[in-house]
Amino acid sequence: MFDKKASTRYPINQLLASRWSGRAYDPDKYLSGEDRIILAEAARWSPSCFGDEPWRFIFCDKSCNEKAWHKAFDCLSEGNQSWANNAPLLIIISSDTIFAHNDKPNRWGNYDTGAAAMSICIQATEMGMMSHQMGGFSTDKTRELFNIPERFTPMAMMTVGYQVNEDSISEDMKERELAERKRKPLDECFFDGEWGKGIV
Repeated sequence: MFDKKASTRYPINQLLASRWSGRAYDPDKYLSGEDRIILAEAARWSPSCFGDEPWRFIFCDKSCNEKAWHKAFDCLSEGNQSWANNAPLLIIISSDTIFAHNDKPNRWGNYDTGAAAMSICIQATEMGMMSHQMGGFSTDKTRELFNIPERFTPMAMMTVGYQVNEDSISEDMKERELAERKRKPLDECFFDGEWGKGIV
């Protein structure tokens, strides 16, 4: 995997700095069954309100369940399909809207599910893989094709796999894949004690 570490203003954990949402996947390199379980285990230990674990992940692996992978792929927007076709693993991420322990609305379910998804991204980075979370997909089609119950909200889809060698990136992807990573200044989004007062 080529180096795309974030150029941070202050030192942060190297896994966080190394994680990025690449699109150039190696079409010939698949995950093992153990790899998938490790990613799931990373998400399982994420924090959640009341320990409710509202997340549900549907793993669609091209190498062992091509039918499921194609169903998930068909739910993606055309723009995401243009590059996700080489990703060996597609994950459908859904969130429970109801607490399991008391059947009341869970307004934190989406927040907790996002944390679990990020755990998969960090674990994938640790394992030498890349991941890319996507909002560009049909929630209705996903719900229908995968029989997702009404109480669950399809939140996102994610690709996971191995990055293709830098010299094998197609010309139409090079500019985006090799572009410098950027973020807003800290004081634009992080405040000190009151709204709008930058932390730095």
